[in-house]
Amino acid sequence: MNPNPATSQGLGRQSWKAGAHIIQPHSELSVGWLIGIAGSILLIELALRFSPEALEHWIYALHRLYYLPIICAGLTFGWGGGLLAAVVCSASYLLHGQADSPDARNPLDRHLETLVFCLVGVLTGILSDRERRQRDKAEETARELQRVYQELQDNLEHVKRAARMSALGHLSAGLAHEIRNPLASIEGAAAIVERAPENVEQRKEFLGIIQEESRRLNGLVTHFLEFARPQRPELRPTDIRALLESVVQLIAQTSPRTNVRFEKKIAPELPLLRCDSEQLRQVILNLIINAVQAMPQGGQVTVEAQRQGENLVIRIRDQGTGISAEHVESIYDPFFTTKQTGTGLGLPIAYQVVEQHGGELVLAENSPEGVCFAISLPINRQTE
Repeated sequence: MNPNPATSQGLGRQSWKAGAHIIQPHSELSVGWLIGIAGSILLIELALRFSPEALEHWIYALHRLYYLPIICAGLTFGWGGGLLAAVVCSASYLLHGQADSPDARNPLDRHLETLVFCLVGVLTGILSDRERRQRDKAEETARELQRVYQELQDNLEHVKRAARMSALGHLSAGLAHEIRNPLASIEGAAAIVERAPENVEQRKEFLGIIQEESRRLNGLVTHFLEFARPQRPELRPTDIRALLESVVQLIAQTSPRTNVRFEKKIAPELPLLRCDSEQLRQVILNLIINAVQAMPQGGQVTVEAQRQGENLVIRIRDQGTGISAEHVESIYDPFFTTKQTGTGLGLPIAYQVVEQHGGELVLAENSPEGVCFAISLPINRQTE
C-alpha cells in the first residue's frame, strides 16, 4: 500500500531538519563557541602528539580531556553537536595512538572509550535540548502572562473610568431628584400665595412651606458639599469614652421616642485616639440616629467600644428589622435611602470620614433582629 505523498513529504522534511540539527548550531550560539570547541580538540591532539612516551600517566589524563569539548558541544549545539564532537574526538583518539601507550595495548578498551564519548555527547545534548525547550517554554509563558497582565491592566482602567462615569451619573441623577421635589413644593406654594394674597392664614401656611423646603435644600447642598469636598481631618488625642457618652446623652435627651433605651458597653482605660473629634462625633451621631429610626416600635441601642490589637473598635447595635439583602450593596451609595425623608448621604459621608482616618466602617451584623455597624480605627495613627 503506497503511503500518502503529503505524509511522505512531511516525514522527509522532519528527517531533513533532524539531520540538519547535527551540523547546524542553535541560532543563539556565536561563532566563537564553535572555534573554541574545535580549537580545544586541536590543542588536546597536539598535546598528545608531542608528549613523550614516558609520560604515560599524563597521556592517560590528556585522553580524558576529550570529554570537555564533547560536553561543551552537547550543551551548546544540542545532541547533534555533541555527537559530531564525539566522532571527531574518537577519530583523533584512535588515530594518533602511540605504540607504548597503555591504551594502545587494549584496542577493545579504546573502542569502548569512543562509544562512551558518543554516549556522553548525545546524552549531554539531549539534556541541554530539554533544558532549552523548557526555558523557551517558560519565557513564552512569561511573555504570555505579561501580555495578559497588560490586557487586564488596560481593561481595569476602562472599568475604573466607566465606574467613575457611572458614579458621576448616579450622583447627578440623585442630586437632581432630591432638588426637584423641594423646588416643586416651593413653586406650588408660591403659586397658591400669588393667587390668593389676601388670605393671611393660607399665605402664612405656604410661606412656612417655602421656608421649610428652602432649609431642606440648604441642608441637601451642605451634605453634598461635605461628601464631594471632604475636609481633611485634624488629628488630636481624643478621649473616646467621653465622646461616646456625650453623643449618647445628646440623643437620649433630644430623641422624640421614649420607647428607645440606650446601653453603653465601653471598656475601661481605653487609650487616647488620634482623630478629628468633631468629624468622628458626627459619624457616631449619624449611626445612632439611624439605629433609633430603624426601631419604630422601640428597642435598645447598644454602643460598644473596646481595643482590638492596634485598633479601637466602636460598634453601634440596634434591635430593628435589619437591612434587606437587595439593599445591602447600596447602603454606601450617595442618595440611596429607604426613608421617607433624608438625603441618603449620611452613611456615604460617614464611610468617607472613617476612611480618611485610616479606618474602616463595615456592616458587621445584619439579621431580622437588628444590625450592627462597626468602626475600626488605628490607635497610633500619625498625622500624614
